[in-house]
Amino acid sequence: MIEVVIDSIRVSLISQQRIVMLRDMDGDRQLPMWIGPCEAEAIEIRLRETEIARPMTHDLIKIILEDMGGTLHHVVINELRDSVFYALLFVDTDGGMREVDCRPSDAIALAVRADAPVYVAESVMLSAGILPEPDIAEVEVDDDLDGESPPDDDDDVADSEGLDAFRSFLDNLDEE
Repeated sequence: MIEVVIDSIRVSLISQQRIVMLRDMDGDRQLPMWIGPCEAEAIEIRLRETEIARPMTHDLIKIILEDMGGTLHHVVINELRDSVFYALLFVDTDGGMREVDCRPSDAIALAVRADAPVYVAESVMLSAGILPEPDIAEVEVDDDLDGESPPDDDDDVADSEGLDAFRSFLDNLDEE
């Protein structure tokens, strides 16, 4: 099992769906998973420690577990089948450890409330994990420059040409 942390929750520019990015605590691998906006909001509320007037669904589940003598021990995203992720909650009770089938997004939302670790099965990380692209700021300077600065672009000329093209476009617009 690979312990992961929530790296980020992102919004798809195409569909407005949310993607939770889970990052391997001991490496750079990430596991992107599509989740619903409600689950994303539930996770974000807890991560930001936002105070809410009434318990949300995942808060309620945690309260019920605790009132019945159980605690969420950990969560495992254990399977990827037909492009669908599956997860298990491991609940510690007086009768021992119980496994409960769960959607990964709900499991993560509950884990952040219970301060429980989240794990990903190695097989899931191997089939769906990614290595992030290097940040443009991290890309090294081309060694072919031999310590010289790259030639300056004539920004004023480029800006002037772009502005002239924009003005020409505006001048030729049909007002109707």
